[in-house]
Amino acid sequence: MSARKLQQLAVTVSKRSLHHHHQRRSVGIIGAPFSRGQPRGGVEQGPDLIRAAGLLHRLEQQGCAVKDYGNLTFEEMVDDELVGRVKSVRAVGSANQRLSKAVQSVKRDGHTAVVLGGDHSLAIGSIHGHAMAVGELSVVWVDAHADINTPVTTPTGNIHGQPVSFLLRELQSKIPVLPNFSWIKPCVSAKDLVYIGLRDLDPAEHYILKLLGVKAFSMSEVDQFGVARVMEETCAYLSEKVKKPIHLSYDIDAIDPSVTPATGTPAVGGLTYREGVYITEHLCQTGRTLIDHMTLCAEVLSKS
Repeated sequence: MSARKLQQLAVTVSKRSLHHHHQRRSVGIIGAPFSRGQPRGGVEQGPDLIRAAGLLHRLEQQGCAVKDYGNLTFEEMVDDELVGRVKSVRAVGSANQRLSKAVQSVKRDGHTAVVLGGDHSLAIGSIHGHAMAVGELSVVWVDAHADINTPVTTPTGNIHGQPVSFLLRELQSKIPVLPNFSWIKPCVSAKDLVYIGLRDLDPAEHYILKLLGVKAFSMSEVDQFGVARVMEETCAYLSEKVKKPIHLSYDIDAIDPSVTPATGTPAVGGLTYREGVYITEHLCQTGRTLIDHMTLCAEVLSKS
């Protein structure tokens, strides 16, 4: 797939997750050019590449009023030594605190927030900021990976594989004290989380998901049931008790790498282009999707 086509997918996912034909949406774009949650360079180019693909113009074509808040700037951490086995703790903690405040500001201005990453460690700040702005929320996590390792169970030390553990109330006691993370307060319950597209989990993640009873649709289940049924069951599950706002966190590696090579963590056997877009179409029809977080790896994108 060409770089142009890949950028188009990012634009399509964002615009369809935001557009709802019953109302005119006001959208606030936040660029988060951050890559320290994982070892590969290029991720920080994501926000500008997605904009260059025409995101703002296409959102406006869909009837959205768009305000671009530009790219956040993040403090350089010269001395960011390992804490246990966890890497870049100070940089990731500081960046996510800044992102959380930015999301809260966009929500206070009355906009639907769209966060353009950047690596997926940024989900800590985007979801925390959303929760601080609107209260209780549900999370739909579209990803090849569960990203629910803790700082203790992580096999790599990269925080992009851990963001969910920092956000879940049920795991609060399992998170050690880390520099620049004292601001984070768990804000999501396991019962309000749904995964779609899982296919590459670590043993500890399998255990945590089973222990907490997290709703998850693996790629095997997407293949077996079809994406339409998966989305119907997802929305029904999240509406059983109280209908809460939905935070959509979308990692590009959920899509099969034959379609979207712009990821540093490819996992074969993923969603098709059409399945990936359908997920956002279905969620937008609920009228409850209030934030969208897209991640991609521009280093791979530039080579594709």
